[in-house]
This record gives sequence, C-alpha cells and structure tokens, in this order.
Amino acid sequence: MAQPRYKPLVDQLAADIRDGRLAPGTRLPTHRQLADEQGIALVTASRVYAELEQMGLVSGEIGRGTFVRETSLPPGHGIDQSANPDGMLDLNFNSPSMPGQTDLLRQALRKLTASGDLEALLHYQPHAGRRHERAIVASHLADRGLQVEPEQVLIVSGAQHGLATSVMAMLQPGDLVATDALIYPGFKVLAQVQRLELAPIPADRSDHLGMDLDALEQLCLSRRVRAVYTMPTLHNPLGWVMPLEQRQRLVELARRFELILIEDAAYAFHAEDPPPPLATLAPERTLYVSGLSKSIATGLRVGFVCAPTAWIPQLERVIRATTWNTPGLMTALGCRWIEDGTVTQLEAQKREDARQRQAMAREILQGLDVTGHPAAYFLWLNLPEEVRTDQLVSALMREQIAVSGAEPFAVGSPVPHAIRLALGSVSLQALEIALKRVRQLIDDQAYGLG
Repeated sequence: MAQPRYKPLVDQLAADIRDGRLAPGTRLPTHRQLADEQGIALVTASRVYAELEQMGLVSGEIGRGTFVRETSLPPGHGIDQSANPDGMLDLNFNSPSMPGQTDLLRQALRKLTASGDLEALLHYQPHAGRRHERAIVASHLADRGLQVEPEQVLIVSGAQHGLATSVMAMLQPGDLVATDALIYPGFKVLAQVQRLELAPIPADRSDHLGMDLDALEQLCLSRRVRAVYTMPTLHNPLGWVMPLEQRQRLVELARRFELILIEDAAYAFHAEDPPPPLATLAPERTLYVSGLSKSIATGLRVGFVCAPTAWIPQLERVIRATTWNTPGLMTALGCRWIEDGTVTQLEAQKREDARQRQAMAREILQGLDVTGHPAAYFLWLNLPEEVRTDQLVSALMREQIAVSGAEPFAVGSPVPHAIRLALGSVSLQALEIALKRVRQLIDDQAYGLG
C-alpha cells in the first residue's frame, strides 16, 4: 500500500527534531505557513503536525502555536509512572496513605484468616462476585445516593477494569463517544485500544462546571453519538462537581438521543453531599463505575460497575473473558472494611488531608490561575503565556519533581497551556518544597536557562 504523500515531510521533520537541527522550544510555522511553504493543502499540513504530536516530538498550545518538545521528556509530559525514579517528588500520581493505615491492613488480614472464609477465597469466584459481597457494595453505594439491587452490582478488578468492561460490553469499534475536553487519561487509552472515536465537548460557558450541553445537543443532531463519558462528581483533572440542573438536562438529552451514560465516580468520595448520581437520575441507561483504589489504596484493585439489569449478562461475559472472576482476597478485604466502617473513616481522613494540601497549594500559587476542588488531591494550573509547558515539566524533572502536562488529559488539540499537580503522594513538608519550586520556576522564567 502506498504511503500518504505527506509522509516524507513528516519523516523529514521528525529526523530534524531527533538530530537536533530543530532544537527543543523551536516554534514551527503555522499550519497555513507550512501549507504555503510546502505547496500542500491546509488539511494536509494539519495532518503533518498531528502525526508529529502523536510521535511525541511537537506540542500544540492554544493561542501560541506548535513547538518542538523537549525530547528527553517521556510522551505524555510525565504521565508515565515508570519514568519516576526513586527520590522523585511525585506530583504526577496520587497514592495517599493515612497514619495507621498499615496497622488497619494487618488487623483486617488477621481477622480474614480467622474468619473461616479463607479456603473459599482460594477457589474460583462467581464472575461478578459473591452475592453477599455484591449486597455489601450495594449498601455502600446507597450511602452515596445510589439505590441499586445486589444483582445490578458487578465487582471488578479496579475502576479501570470497570470502565474497560463497560466499553467492551456496550460499545463497538468506531462508535462515537462524547466526552469533556479534558478527561481521565485512562479512558483515552481505553478508547484508543477499543478504536472508539472521542468527540470533545467544550466546558459550559456560564459556569465551567461540566460540558456545554448545547454543544452536545448540536453534535447529537449532526452525528450518531453512542455514549457520553463523564465524571459529574469531582472531575479529573478540573475538580468541578456538575450541578443538579445540568445533570437533569444531560439525562434529558441522553433519553432523547438514546445515549449510554458512562459515569466515572472514582473521585466522588472527595465531595460531601453532591447532587444525585446520573445512575439515580437515569438508571435505565447509566453505567456507574467506582472502586476502592482512589479512596483507600491504589493497590486495592477492587472496583464496581452498576448497570441496568438487562445489561448484566453482557457485562458478565466481558468479565469472564478478561479476568474470569472477581479478585477474591481483595474483594473480601474491601467488603470487610466497608462493613466495619474503615472505608468511611479513611475517606473522611483523606478529605481533611486533601483540604490541608489544597490550602497550602493555593497559598503558594496565589495569583496564578488555579482550578480545583477544595477537598481533592489534585489541582489544575493554567500557565502564564510566557511559560512553555514542556520546558517547565522538563526543568522540574531535572530537579526531581514530577508533574503532569495537559497532553494526557486533552481530547483533541490544541492542548491547553497547563499542568496538573497531584498533591497526595508526598509528605506535607516535601509538597511545600516542590510547590515553591514550581512557583519559582514560573515566576523567574528560568526553566530554559539550565
């Protein structure tokens, strides 16, 4: 098969970047200028830059243009967890642990071994979990405003597996899924693997607390949208909570256009007294996905999917095809912690800890454009125009501070001129040091001098 005519131009620019003929930070011609210089169509010029961006060689920034990236930086501006060596101050991923949490784990494991249930946990489990454990999860979710029967609950190997199970069961390659313009990176990867088309919907112009539903409606009128993926209760990375009125209108659109709603509630525990979940407002068409990894411990890979009864067989088939059954030991531990109140206790402690860290971050970053929920472990920092995202991230990496650029979160391009700061993995003292250095590099514009 013949390669596209623009491919030699992509290869030449890629070689120039890798060989150093185009240095990091070089501003490339605009799409129009590249088209005129090369005698190609404007859409072809856009494809050239899109391929270079996919290769991790350039980045497009809103209102600024396309730049050669720091090639020492891993694709995704630091989102690759394996790239963080020991000694790194990790403001990239969150893995908070509360004082005494290890002792709670020891106690729970001792009780589990003495319970008489251990032998059963060494054998295959029902594909969607044992019924009494599904009932425990259903009771847990009822405390969060979601009333479901145990038969509507499927226990999976973490919330990411829950999203994968939902997508594999209900969507087909090529399906169009509407999303926020900034989303959880794990869903982007899942969409790529499953060959879904993502359609970014801009933020609501009035309050920026969710997608612009007028834009979603126009998309549904012009194209066949199959599903909407959203995080209505504590959005990652922006931290907003979608108001009730907006949830109700989203549900109306979903019913009008027969959309599947994929509700990612991984961070919902951070928000106290939020509006009802979408799964409560539209139980007949919502896949509700949550888990214990974010609220309790990242290594506790126990997740939940709640779905309409009619969809359960399809979801169970995917579980059977991917993991065969639930993670028995971890599920038993998670359910024990739900029943004895440990989950509620740890979630409350983490909300308070997150509030303290958010307050510190906002004080240090005062005067900058910061967005985030006051009880969440992450915030979004829109950078001043003079500061290059990739150079800032690279400079921080050289100083053993890992942060995430906007690229992993952005659906489509151009990519916002911003970074996400995860606040939960390091001590308060280390967090203060890291945030002050972030602030200093931004203020001094010294990131490109080393």
